[in-house]
Amino acid sequence: MDLRVPEEHRQLVDLARRFTRERIVPHAARWDRDEAIDRDLVPALGEVGFLGLGVPEADGGSGGDNLAYCLVLEEIAAGDSAVRGIISVSLGLVGKTIAAHGTAEQRARWLPRLCSGQALGCFGLTEPGTGSDAGSLATSAERDGDDWLITGRKVFITNGTWADVALVFARTGGPGPRGITAFLVPTDSPGFQASEIRGKLGMRGQATAELVLDRVRVPDSARLGEPGQGFKLAMAALDRGRMSVAAGCVGAARGALEASIAYAKQREQFGKPIAGFQLVQELLADMAVETDAARLLTWRCADLADRGEPFGTEASMAKLYASEAAVRVANNAIQVFGGYGYVDEYPVGKYLRDTRVTTLYEGTSQIQKLLIGRALTGVNAFA
Repeated sequence: MDLRVPEEHRQLVDLARRFTRERIVPHAARWDRDEAIDRDLVPALGEVGFLGLGVPEADGGSGGDNLAYCLVLEEIAAGDSAVRGIISVSLGLVGKTIAAHGTAEQRARWLPRLCSGQALGCFGLTEPGTGSDAGSLATSAERDGDDWLITGRKVFITNGTWADVALVFARTGGPGPRGITAFLVPTDSPGFQASEIRGKLGMRGQATAELVLDRVRVPDSARLGEPGQGFKLAMAALDRGRMSVAAGCVGAARGALEASIAYAKQREQFGKPIAGFQLVQELLADMAVETDAARLLTWRCADLADRGEPFGTEASMAKLYASEAAVRVANNAIQVFGGYGYVDEYPVGKYLRDTRVTTLYEGTSQIQKLLIGRALTGVNAFA
């Protein structure tokens, strides 16, 4: 067991840290207030290779392993979790699914554009009536000659109003997971509408949308994988997604910790910096331990994935612990800052608001516990 980060990965971390410091941190508060990230950041992310990590160079990606991907996401999330979400969804959920399961035509059409930042993807799984129970989704796709007509609604879709392609999961067969098929739907298709959801608690700069598909026609060549395999594709994507969410939570927690340490050293009360008070040190110590524990769980998940071994349960463990820990760390950061932590002139309130949703999406904390419990006992709590 060697937990030292290899030299080539350290160089990538340095690049991600510089990019975050120069292109993200100076604008994060404004993006949060305006509820909109500057769109020109997307091609910039592609130019440095962050939107192609893990996708083969032959398909237009920048290569690299899962550890590299997690390290970059940690750095990005330390600056702004909303930016991390753009990468996690467009690359982690959509791009990597196309790379793993797409035809040569699908890979050639979408991957070079997604990896360069010329296009973005969104992941159309969650519906107004089916969140955790994704196997019961109601969106339908019916055959019409050589085409499919897709009808339904999706909600809480990251990148939804920015995306050029939506990976949409629709029912083509009977009830349950086995009746679901995946499709790559261009968002400029007639009958496809995206409406932005505003007023979110956190991740405010990130475009989140409701999608409405009204008999959207796509050719059979837009089908990703075989009919009835869509649910399996979605669950495999979510295993990768949970690893990336965990990495982002580590970054947000680390950002909150670093801000708290700096503030505690310069803020004085009772004639000395508050960093000298034992109870403040206790807060910082708890934050540091939780951040490191979350990071190690995430690295274990990345290591298993890079070895080609199953990592679904470990991804659930990493996502469960890292998301809950990030909320606790950010909450402690506000305690260190006192009243100043409650206003957005300082970053720690944003860390708390941004991390709160990570305990909900890509499987709530309760769903992660059920998945872990099933792996431990062999008993399916969903049956």
